[in-house]
Amino acid sequence: MVVGERRTGQRWDGLRLPVGVAAGTASAVVELVFLAVAAVALAGSALAPPTARRVVDLTRRYAAQLVRVERRRLTGLLAAGELPAPNAASTRRRVGYLAARLLPGVLGLLAYALLGVGVVLAGIVLRAAVRGELTLLDALAQVAVGAVLLLLNVQALVSVAALDVRLARRLLGPGSRAELTQRVRELTSSRAGVIAAVDAERQRIERDLHDGLQQRLVALGMLLGRARRARDADRSAALLAQAHEDVQRAVEELREVAWRVYPSALDSSDLGEVLAMVAHRSEVPVRIRCELPVRPERQIETVLYFVACEALTNAAKHAAATLVTVEIGVREGWVRMRVHDDGVGGADPTGRGLSGLTRRVAALDGHLRVTSPAGGPTTVLAELPCG
Repeated sequence: MVVGERRTGQRWDGLRLPVGVAAGTASAVVELVFLAVAAVALAGSALAPPTARRVVDLTRRYAAQLVRVERRRLTGLLAAGELPAPNAASTRRRVGYLAARLLPGVLGLLAYALLGVGVVLAGIVLRAAVRGELTLLDALAQVAVGAVLLLLNVQALVSVAALDVRLARRLLGPGSRAELTQRVRELTSSRAGVIAAVDAERQRIERDLHDGLQQRLVALGMLLGRARRARDADRSAALLAQAHEDVQRAVEELREVAWRVYPSALDSSDLGEVLAMVAHRSEVPVRIRCELPVRPERQIETVLYFVACEALTNAAKHAAATLVTVEIGVREGWVRMRVHDDGVGGADPTGRGLSGLTRRVAALDGHLRVTSPAGGPTTVLAELPCG
């Protein structure tokens, strides 16, 4: 039963393209009628201004419906993949697209007309062969010519389908003005996000300095005071040794805070080497694979560094992970970093740390996705354009 359904699906997949082109040819006829009626109605409304608004509204409505039908045909039959959103184009661009669609409609009609002529000629040749009116050499020549023409006809159908998809992608998207407006909105939003992320990071650094390093330094001062007042030499030496250990821990905490502000190690080492140093200090075992053919820009390295550090911190503190894998590579012009841990999951992408990283990545026209179902695992994927 499953094999039969699979074969049926395969046969249908083979018929999608010719059926899609045929449906496009038929819809082009409907669109031609619509454009002709709309043109006449708009011209007539110029003589009767009260009806102009009604005619424009009807034209907008039916143009949108025809575009939706074409979009379903392209995605369902011609495997067009992602197309612009139905509401991305203006009414003028929709009408222009319907007018441009007449070209693949006419070409599809010609392709099927030639296919029909070929079928008729094949029937004539077959009948002549059955009657013995053709020699073997003539029959083979006719078969060869027919096969070549059939291949050309199939290629014509493929080209018509590709033209149909290309017109939809080109004409159904927003215009240059709309794209510019959208881009300005994205830049404004990313700028505000960066400001918010920087403010959040400053607050975090202030808390680390106040609650961590400042408290340790206060305790260190009290410890040194006790050592000065101690009358027993052994007691004083013990207190000084403890103070020395506290100084070392304070230096480490200060270094951690400084690295959160700016990873200065990137000045002399690449991202893979710096992350290896971070992994060496991590409480959770970390496996790093960095495959970058060329070193990316500093700002990209810095953002990826912060993403990796935040993911490692979350895996150690909240996820109870036993292994974290960091994979960095380049694919189709994008630098991709995938941080995967085997912890309990449940990471909140809207939390302060991850949301701040999302804004940092978006400021460089990148994307940050967090997948962390309850029970794990957690995957953080950052993608940044590499120019």
